[in-house]
Amino acid sequence: MSAKRRIVLFAATTGYQVRVFADVAQRLGFDLTLATDRCHVLDDPWGDHAVAVRFDKPGPSLKALQGPFDGVVAVGDRPTLLAAAAAERFGVRYHPVRAVEAASDKFLARERFRAAGLRLPSYCRIPLSGDAAASASTSYPCVLKPLGLSASRGVIRADSPEQFVAAFERIRSILEQPDIVRRRAAQDQFLQVESYIPGSEYALEGLVTKGRLQTLALFDKPDPLDGPFFEETIYITPSREPGPVQNELIETAARAVEALGLTDGPVHAEMRHNDRGAWILEVAARPIGGLCAKALRFRGGMGLEELVLRHSVGEDVSGVALSEEASGVMMIPIPREGIYESVSGVEEAQAVAGVEDVIITAKEGQKLLPLPEGSSYLGFLFARAASPEAVETALRQSHARLEFQLATTLPVLRAPAARGR
Repeated sequence: MSAKRRIVLFAATTGYQVRVFADVAQRLGFDLTLATDRCHVLDDPWGDHAVAVRFDKPGPSLKALQGPFDGVVAVGDRPTLLAAAAAERFGVRYHPVRAVEAASDKFLARERFRAAGLRLPSYCRIPLSGDAAASASTSYPCVLKPLGLSASRGVIRADSPEQFVAAFERIRSILEQPDIVRRRAAQDQFLQVESYIPGSEYALEGLVTKGRLQTLALFDKPDPLDGPFFEETIYITPSREPGPVQNELIETAARAVEALGLTDGPVHAEMRHNDRGAWILEVAARPIGGLCAKALRFRGGMGLEELVLRHSVGEDVSGVALSEEASGVMMIPIPREGIYESVSGVEEAQAVAGVEDVIITAKEGQKLLPLPEGSSYLGFLFARAASPEAVETALRQSHARLEFQLATTLPVLRAPAARGR
């Protein structure tokens, strides 16, 4: 009997997507090791031995991993660089370290895209240590972006010098939050200023094998993303755009992957399209985040996590295609800052035709922050139907049935009454 194939999964948390990877690996007979920087004393989430690592210290972290491994997978943006270093050490397929470094830094990525002749906004990088003097020489409208954050956190549109200064200070405050300061990432000392690109926005989910991009899904984002903040809500696939537009988006993503030097592993690309054509925004060297992967189902019942695991150990998955039904996900936005108390209407939301699942991820007592400061959602809605239009209708109708209760202030904690002996 041949030995089990071993895969190391790098992740910042032990959340939903990590549990799905673990369950799929067990079903496939793979030996999966979790490597996380969540803390240095971990509960064992699925009966395996999790390894404590530091994503910002690849040397000591790699020594903690007991190879050999047959595959490497990373969930989320922060673990990708360590995953690339691990793949290099253990001689398995993954994106090169330098390519992942470029994909993880908006400025470096822009430099690679510009050199490749891709259509992209004008841009410049400015330090956060000074003042917002660049506001005087900037063309408007523009968009200010932290270099190392994802999911639109800290991304703000400015239409005037006054709005530029306000956005600059707001982003500086965001980057002073403890969860970001702990990373000690060099790119968190800068922000990028880009010209605003009008148009519709799209996402592409893909796998790269020996530098060749395989498109798994092209998502429409039907909600307008015009600013001042850019909270993503609905993803729907297949795209409703005509064939030439889809082909241009896919070709642009492929050129961006090549420009970054990404060679082997999952990618998630973000693009815009207008009357001038397709514009590349970014390409991340990892699969779509969190619960959103649940929206993707491939023929034969395979999910994205299984596809990524099989690809990581060298299996040929080039023939895999999405199921014929349209599908989509809504990331339920946080309407305002507050403390989560409860939600009503879940059963009614679940009963909407086409809705597959309603998952509320917010926890009682959790402090919630909307964008641009926040980086989470209230939960996720999933729908599947015969057409993209029906999927969008189902998601919107389901969302309309939910009512969230948020307290404006933290509850007063009272000491328990003394009990007699």
